[in-house]
Amino acid sequence: MLQQYLKRRRDMWNKIQSYISELSPEKLLEILRYQPESPMLFSAGLFLFLFIGFYIIYHSLRNRRSARIIYVIIFSLYFYYKTSGLWFMLLIFTATSDFFIGQMIPETKSKLKKKLWVTLSICINLGMLVYFKYTNFLYEMAISFWHIIGGLMDEQALKELTYKPLDIFLPVGISFFTFQSLSYTIDIYRGQIKPVRRWTDYLFFVSFFPGLVAGPIIRARDFIPQIYKKPVLLYNHLGEALYLIVCGLFKKCVISDYISINFVDRVFDAPALYTGVENLMGVYGYALQIYCDFSGYSDMAIGIALLLGFRFNINFNSPYQAATITEFWRRWHISLSTWLRDYLYIPLGGNRKGKTRTYINLITTMLLGGLWHGAALRFILWGTIHGVALAVHKLLMSVFGFKASGEDMPMWKRIISTIFTFHLVCFAWIFFRADTMTKAGEMLAQIFTRFEPGIFLQFVSGYRMIFILMVTGYIVHFMPKKIDLALQQKVTCMPLWAKAILLCAAIFVVIQMKSAEIVPFIYFQF
Repeated sequence: MLQQYLKRRRDMWNKIQSYISELSPEKLLEILRYQPESPMLFSAGLFLFLFIGFYIIYHSLRNRRSARIIYVIIFSLYFYYKTSGLWFMLLIFTATSDFFIGQMIPETKSKLKKKLWVTLSICINLGMLVYFKYTNFLYEMAISFWHIIGGLMDEQALKELTYKPLDIFLPVGISFFTFQSLSYTIDIYRGQIKPVRRWTDYLFFVSFFPGLVAGPIIRARDFIPQIYKKPVLLYNHLGEALYLIVCGLFKKCVISDYISINFVDRVFDAPALYTGVENLMGVYGYALQIYCDFSGYSDMAIGIALLLGFRFNINFNSPYQAATITEFWRRWHISLSTWLRDYLYIPLGGNRKGKTRTYINLITTMLLGGLWHGAALRFILWGTIHGVALAVHKLLMSVFGFKASGEDMPMWKRIISTIFTFHLVCFAWIFFRADTMTKAGEMLAQIFTRFEPGIFLQFVSGYRMIFILMVTGYIVHFMPKKIDLALQQKVTCMPLWAKAILLCAAIFVVIQMKSAEIVPFIYFQF
């Protein structure tokens, strides 16, 4: 075992030396250019290399606010260029249009004109979303509609009317930065914040690279005041940031990527080839994969922002520990769920217009939340399942007096409720992940008609590493919060040399587990 370990280390070092010796100015420029097949990832070696150089200069500019802001903007735009190419201009357009609209709203005395300005912001941002994400979806629906009423058309014209997807590039993270920018103009319209004075300050907010391409969705009222403060990295903040980054790397590169490539993707690609037990393990695996992938990104984003002197709100809080579906959405993707609550559910009427209207508002909000994730029936169904579940839970709360978090439950009831909620969420994940509704149906059919429990031991022996990582992932997830905080405190109290060793050890483990192919974050596609 020791010999294998030493051999891997020698091979890795030889590869690094060979790579450095071949690195010419031309090759360096090629690396720094936009490469569609190799987007910029927090877990990539290139990002680590660039961030170290970026941070050294950033630290030297801590007393020069204007220079620091412009410097971060340039790096953020380059970061976005490395994920979406020249579409970084779209980011500049979004920031520019909403900056000027934000300036006009408070200067306009007429309520009607104020409403027209904020409506313009909504139309611009949602218009971009509709074009880039939903044009092909709407086009396909229109073609299907014309085929349904084909009796009214010429037969030859109907034959020529076939769906061919339009070649429309989806800029990474467009759903995140448009929602982020929308909240700014809406909050100004509501009188909750005042507009920023400088365009560069607003561009800094919209383009800030840690949360740019996959969230969290940052609110202007939380973030913009921090821009004007001198960035200070306290020793305890360094420990917290390191802990979050290491945890994020472990979740993404060690657990999520490994179980995805080596098991989960295979099952979801061809569920009929696997027994019900293997399909169920694939569903459990995907539930862990998407949590580790997305919360891993959030952890790294929060940690990197903290290194730069900015505090993001928590985005995940052990969601599978939730005892009710309502509690789940208070723990899962918190920045999106609170955004949907504040800018969609409450404007629709929330719970202020009677019980029936409340249930309709919940279902509508989650249906649109599903559509936000992608233009496909499976995402709409996923959102509808959660919306109906939230409405049913709201009904049970009013009839039986349940609390949203299940805090009043005895421990044994909370355990049962947590298991039920987890499996309800896993059921919805099937439609979220499956490429087609047909594959989702095949997976459910295998689970309910060809379960074959005797295969479980073969699964454990055949996918030993997968099983170990899944068990490890769920144990860590269900670990009590006080243990997590205690571990974070341990890292915080480490001397600087020990922190450096911990980071190097984490990077080494990631390199050993990392697959040859690039695995982008799941939420890059949203």
